[in-house]
Amino acid sequence: MPKILILAKIIDGDLNPFDGAALESALRVRGAEVTVLSMCPKTAEPALRALTRLGVQRVILLTDRIYAGSDTLATAYILSLAAKTVDFDMVFCGRQTTDGDTGQVGPCLAELLGVPCITNVMQQPEIGEGSVTCVTRFGEEGAALPALLTFERTCNLRAPSIFSREKDIEIITNDQIGADPRRCGLNGSPTRVLSVEENDKGRRRCTFISSAELPALMEALAGEAARTEEYPEAANKLEHIVTVGKKPYARAVSLAKRVTVIESTDANEICEQVKALDPDAVLWAADLWGRRTAPRLSARLSCGLCADCTDLETDGETLFMHRPARSGNVVAKIKCVSRPQTATVRCAEGTGGIIVAAGKGIADKLDEARTLADKYGAELCASRPLVDDGKMPYGAQIGLTGRNAAPAVYLAIGISGAVRHTCAIENAGKIIAWNPDKNARIFDYADYGIVE
Repeated sequence: MPKILILAKIIDGDLNPFDGAALESALRVRGAEVTVLSMCPKTAEPALRALTRLGVQRVILLTDRIYAGSDTLATAYILSLAAKTVDFDMVFCGRQTTDGDTGQVGPCLAELLGVPCITNVMQQPEIGEGSVTCVTRFGEEGAALPALLTFERTCNLRAPSIFSREKDIEIITNDQIGADPRRCGLNGSPTRVLSVEENDKGRRRCTFISSAELPALMEALAGEAARTEEYPEAANKLEHIVTVGKKPYARAVSLAKRVTVIESTDANEICEQVKALDPDAVLWAADLWGRRTAPRLSARLSCGLCADCTDLETDGETLFMHRPARSGNVVAKIKCVSRPQTATVRCAEGTGGIIVAAGKGIADKLDEARTLADKYGAELCASRPLVDDGKMPYGAQIGLTGRNAAPAVYLAIGISGAVRHTCAIENAGKIIAWNPDKNARIFDYADYGIVE
């Protein structure tokens, strides 16, 4: 009988949907003993009590005033101590939370627990004798147990039976797990939020046309160039930045007097090289692999990590990191109080060419979108809903939790224009939006619009 520990976060009174997918996956494992652990304020108690109606064996609320303000590393540290009080074969959690969007706690926690980590799980895991196999965004992966798995939002949590009744939950505090108060809360967090501002970057002036005018417009834009990513030279530079891979190199050069590129993809080798080089900062590309590996290095070195940065600046000593938060609606300015300062950085993938991007509005017309893309020699991409529904591969996803895109022409069809999408297409040469809703946000970020 496999023992599965679920990490669950309650956000505004509701279970984080990614954690919901993890819980549903655990409940589908025949004979599994399922325990839910949630590090939340006491206000989360009603939402957690509702989970007892689903057939889980235990629900534990871990709550203490000293946890308030904990960043991802401090949270992973606290959860690692709580997890060690529970007998488990596997830990299941969501790939990210909808309020933080960092995706760091799972890999950090795996490192602190000393167990393998499989991220971005897309299908129901296959559990064998002492091992688990999963289909992930990376392909098929396996690990020996115990292991930690992070789940994409690939299934919905079941509704409770009408015959089920709520049961009591267990409430524990720091007295039970013994976390060091110096490593908890705001004071124990190596990353600090300095300011939060509304995100309105990337706005454009939209000229509306008819669909009949689209072919002529596409022909006229055939020679359009993508916007190049230009990074102003810092007046006062950091002494030394290490980049893991070449993607963040251009950003690093604008910020540091010396830049060293680590080519290795082995986490142990990277960690040893970073220790030996002792840089001021380490930059990773905010791609799938970087999002999985950087948090583990952060846990090993006990250093702060800022995820999905869209802008970086420095005064010569501190690296100031800007990242979208709350689904991209705001931009937070963050610094690390530990060394090395580390960040995953969003890098535009590909320049020039044409991208046709399909959204939820044309979920039933993907064949037509593919034909249109073929007509213009374009790459067919998608917004997150189509990827979450399994209708398009993750490699095609454009957005905050996908990839940045910098084509010469970006044709968005059936995409509403949520911030998490528009923040990833700022460097496109020309953006054309096609949506029947004249009030769709996408038109505020497009050069041309079609309301049909």
